[in-house]
Amino acid sequence: MRKIYCLLTIIILVACENKEQDINNSVILYSNDKFTLYKDKIVQGENVARVIYDSIIQSNYKSPASENFSRKINFKFSINQKDNESAPGEDHIIVVRDEHESPVITFGERYVDQSEVPKSGLPTNYKYTFRVDLSPIFNSFEENGYYETYNGSRIAEDDFKGVYIAGNAEPLSWDFVNLENKGLRLNQSVENHIYEITVTLNPYDESTVSNKKWKLTENISQKPIYKSDQPIVDALYNLSLEEAILNIEPDSTLRTGAKWGGVWTRDVSYSIFLAFAYHEPEIAKISLRKKVKRGRIIQDTGSGGAWPVSSDRTTWALAAWEIYKVTGEKEWLKESYEIIKNTLEDDRKTLYNSNTGLYKGESSFLDWREQTYPKWMDNRDIFYSENLGTNAVHYEAHVILSEMAKELGENHEKFSEIAKKIKEGIDKYLWMNEKGYHSQYLYGRPYLNQSPRFEALGSALSVIFDVASKEQQKTLISRSPLTPYGVTCIYPQIPGIPPYHNNGIWPFVQSYWNLAAAKAGNEKVLNHGLASLYRAGGLFLTNYENFVAETGDYKGTEINSHRMLWSMAGNIAMVHRVLIGISFETDGIHFNPVVPKNYGGDKSLTNFKYRNAILNISVKGYGNEIDQIFIDGKESENNFLPPDITGSHSIEIVLKNNSFDQEGINLQSNHFSLPTPIVQLVNSELQWQKIEGAKEYLIFKNGILYDRSVKNSFPLQKNDGKIYKVSALDSAGYQSFTSEPFYNISKDNIIVVELEDYINSSNKNLSNYSGKGFIEISKSKNKDIKFKFKIEEESWYLIDFRYSNGTGPWNTDNNCAIRSFYLDDTYKGVLVMPQRGTDEWSDWGYSNVFKTYLSPGEYTAEIKFKDWNTNMDGEINTAMIDHMRVINLKEKQ
Repeated sequence: MRKIYCLLTIIILVACENKEQDINNSVILYSNDKFTLYKDKIVQGENVARVIYDSIIQSNYKSPASENFSRKINFKFSINQKDNESAPGEDHIIVVRDEHESPVITFGERYVDQSEVPKSGLPTNYKYTFRVDLSPIFNSFEENGYYETYNGSRIAEDDFKGVYIAGNAEPLSWDFVNLENKGLRLNQSVENHIYEITVTLNPYDESTVSNKKWKLTENISQKPIYKSDQPIVDALYNLSLEEAILNIEPDSTLRTGAKWGGVWTRDVSYSIFLAFAYHEPEIAKISLRKKVKRGRIIQDTGSGGAWPVSSDRTTWALAAWEIYKVTGEKEWLKESYEIIKNTLEDDRKTLYNSNTGLYKGESSFLDWREQTYPKWMDNRDIFYSENLGTNAVHYEAHVILSEMAKELGENHEKFSEIAKKIKEGIDKYLWMNEKGYHSQYLYGRPYLNQSPRFEALGSALSVIFDVASKEQQKTLISRSPLTPYGVTCIYPQIPGIPPYHNNGIWPFVQSYWNLAAAKAGNEKVLNHGLASLYRAGGLFLTNYENFVAETGDYKGTEINSHRMLWSMAGNIAMVHRVLIGISFETDGIHFNPVVPKNYGGDKSLTNFKYRNAILNISVKGYGNEIDQIFIDGKESENNFLPPDITGSHSIEIVLKNNSFDQEGINLQSNHFSLPTPIVQLVNSELQWQKIEGAKEYLIFKNGILYDRSVKNSFPLQKNDGKIYKVSALDSAGYQSFTSEPFYNISKDNIIVVELEDYINSSNKNLSNYSGKGFIEISKSKNKDIKFKFKIEEESWYLIDFRYSNGTGPWNTDNNCAIRSFYLDDTYKGVLVMPQRGTDEWSDWGYSNVFKTYLSPGEYTAEIKFKDWNTNMDGEINTAMIDHMRVINLKEKQ
């Protein structure tokens, strides 16, 4: 007995020694100067995650955020949770040494502490009190009834709700609209008009720092089982399957994330496309049905009251079509076809720009205004912009609708024709030949020009959906800028904006980027992209939503959650869609594995249920070309199975072991563009602040690059009727955002039509309006209105409306006011009046603009409520209209 015990002990010791040697000599899948991904572990400095089994991962990851907490604090005060104390970049700055209280800072007067910043970071859990003198606000309320901010907007005393603090040091945040929820409202002190708040800077919970372990607890035996020669992939696949089970709600819908309940249209749609159309088709259908109202897709709450400012609800179509290709269910096809058709018909009347062939609206998923847009752009500007990702989705939605119509025997040509025009518009107006990838969007007021930033999701979708040509796809994947930790949402980053979409990496976006890299046949980029996913999943032991591009850390972004639906869907998709190469089509299931050399060896995916069949799939070798494929032991000439296959079958795929690393990779250090210029007219010169690091400045006239200057000024001909913008170019060739447009137009060229002269004025007690009053429009009041105005001179004109909408905050909800605008019975498009602040009815701004050519004479203008003007609320569709503004673009001598 003793001999047996000794023998067992020796065997165990030898096994442990061999295992340790195996770990030390583990195969490297990817390595750069930030981290190394091995087949069974991840090493990032002192942070190590090890795969113990395919059901256990252990990690000692410790966030570095609290160790490097700067004593330099940038912050602003805020009225009503808006960025309205000072111009962008004009933050207050304090340097915290040993004191625990700031000096009293006067609201609107910049305070900058010029002292040297200590090298030592701020201690954890440091109590600090910020103090501000609000006398300028209250004195102005007393004298004028309002306070005028730095940019000329007025806050009525009746609209005043409180003062908050925003900043760059946790728990401060630049997320202005959530300052109340974060407990960042200031309170009045014992001193008159002095407000203060005490916060705990550099918050730190020691209990969160320890060796952590993920251990599989859910039963995933009914799911497809994946095994490979890369344990890190196997374990993270199983972790993601488990998190997917945990994200199924009691009502059989897919939860967005551990911290985010409910179904969100774009989140669930992108997730279903990646993985859940196959993994949970019934749950996926129930989730999609939750996002339908009036037979149309719901746009989630968003900027300015959601649709049509936010306009990517057609992601729903991607998911619905994928479910049909997986299941082949005709009833689902009929149901989803009608919903998509109704939605696209409304979108066409509301969003389509016939001049460019593109659709208007916010960047798909990049729905936090200042994270990807210049500060001067408000929601009417975002509506007016035309984005790459959103248009790629609209393109594919029309392709899908065309394919659905074919399946149902309906007329399909009109849908494919619209898709063709969108594709042509993307190529003509967004492709940047000199960079080798698309620009993120067209923007301006009213003349549009490219924002030449790279946008990852839109670029990936343009490859996946064949919006880009085959040649463009290869160029785009090889030349787009990537950072060591992965592909950033945009590149370069925006200065002064904290990590989230800006300066952030999102695993679900990385997953789409990986699909695009695999499709384009770029092994280097795919290798880098897989490593980005597996590093984060392994070290953090969950599928976080995002992490900081500069540090690779999950902590430090504005908002984050573990167990995020679309992140886990992306992880699962790397197995099904890339390494096994499964693609669902209407004619069956296709196989096209894409396996980088380092991921070679044997792979198996067993218990894979497809309609009435069970498939056991194996892939051998590496490469992106199939050498042989065997179905039930017999060699086949086809790499697909028909949809009516039944029973159990084995599929063995042998790859050619071909290298596909001939295409390049553009790996860059993270980079920030220069600040946005702020322009003003001084003595017939357009002037702006000198920007450090600017090589030169680009001057745009009516949306077209007009001139360049090394000086921070540019001479203008007085009142030339043109609109100018300026951007700063750095030495690396990256542009800042352009300045807010400057209208070089005489006041004599502006006609103001007071609507209360034609329609009964509202009796609401508001302020800051022009003329004698304003009118109210709603679904019950002034639903359709008509008035006349005269034009004296033949010219191009800009027409917009001064309005207020206090039905909700500027960043969320679903009460954007929408109407149809007609001139002499000719439909000019939708009039969009986004929300401007909850109950802030005296906060006036301008709508989107209409450009039209007018001859002298009298015109009849009409504002009508049409069916396609129904917003996402469905009931509240209300605004106050002050006046119509008509701007003559003709030069005045």
